[in-house]
Amino acid sequence: MSVTWGRRLVASLLAALTVAVGVHVATVFAFFFSNQFTSAIIGSANSYFSIASLIGFVIIFALALAGGLRVWFTAVPAGLVAGIVAGIIGLLIPILQGGQVLDGSVVAYLFGTLLGVNTVFILLYIVFAATLGRLVYNAVLRRGASARANDRRIAIVRMPASTYDDGVVTHLERVPVDSDKVDEQWDAYVKAFEANGWSTSELPFADGLPDSVFVEDVVALFGDLAVITRPALESRAPEVEGIEANLRDFGLRVQRIEAPGTLEGGDILTVGDTVYVGRSDRTNAEGVRQLRGLLAPLGYVVVAVPVTKVLHLKTAVTALPDGTVIGYEPLVDDVRLFDRFRAVPEPEGSAVVVLSDDTVLLSAAAPQTAALIEDLGFTVVRVDISEFEKREGCVTCLSVRVR
Repeated sequence: MSVTWGRRLVASLLAALTVAVGVHVATVFAFFFSNQFTSAIIGSANSYFSIASLIGFVIIFALALAGGLRVWFTAVPAGLVAGIVAGIIGLLIPILQGGQVLDGSVVAYLFGTLLGVNTVFILLYIVFAATLGRLVYNAVLRRGASARANDRRIAIVRMPASTYDDGVVTHLERVPVDSDKVDEQWDAYVKAFEANGWSTSELPFADGLPDSVFVEDVVALFGDLAVITRPALESRAPEVEGIEANLRDFGLRVQRIEAPGTLEGGDILTVGDTVYVGRSDRTNAEGVRQLRGLLAPLGYVVVAVPVTKVLHLKTAVTALPDGTVIGYEPLVDDVRLFDRFRAVPEPEGSAVVVLSDDTVLLSAAAPQTAALIEDLGFTVVRVDISEFEKREGCVTCLSVRVR
């Protein structure tokens, strides 16, 4: 995994500290409140739960280190276990230190506290572990993934198949492609990344799959999570085979969209913590639902948007480095769904690839859009991809960016 042991250790430590301190303070306040704000109760409650809180910290730390706080449905039992075990041991230690023997009456008393004095303590452990603890844990991991992203920029690509001309066309009139220009333009596309500080990695050549060059459709990246999608067309299903090993080589965690869900990467636009997903002919509601389930624990908000005028969402809109969504308005179903929208003058100008904080990659077929983006203070790298545009491709489709 790309999450280092040290980063996991820090995430677990901070999450456990948040839970333990939060529960301790909340428990003391609960007793203070239930005793009509009697100040003397603060000291006694603080003393009573201090050992239990320390033990709870250790337990939550260990469970978080094992991944127990990554999602809510494991965080809830983690909080329950920590609350029960810490509550019992926290009472047992002073009892044994006082010279009492661990007999049946002591055991009965200890377990009786689970439905008595320790009830609030346990419930608070469940709530804090599933909420603040989980949020802190994932926030630290995501920050680490973002920091590592600044240290690497890799474009995953796949060479065009010799059968590329047979690729599916849905919204455009089919016209023949020039095979020599296809290869030349693909080479120039790859070199554009390399000239701007990126390294490139090729997926295995898939000569019998004409759409395989559009590699973005089969993989979507979110920090250290790679989601292998499920293309809607049966002819594209083999494109996902054999790529998991390549993704794991980059230290990425891998999840998959399963039937009956369909999802293609061209329908996914990530802007900050918001993931816009196009409900197109290629991505169905079940695919959106599964992606939402995978991303919710990581703090992303998935917003489904209608796509009826083009093949994929990113045929109509993409985003600049500052988060401004750009698109050719006649091809966008509803611009109001995006927080910040800027119209561009050409349909080919709706797709950009962010190369850095101030540089984007754009089709050479959109000179007016290039001028507009440059006027906004960004550098524009232009590439001729006319042969890929004949098959409804754009600059985003031809790569998956690891950063």
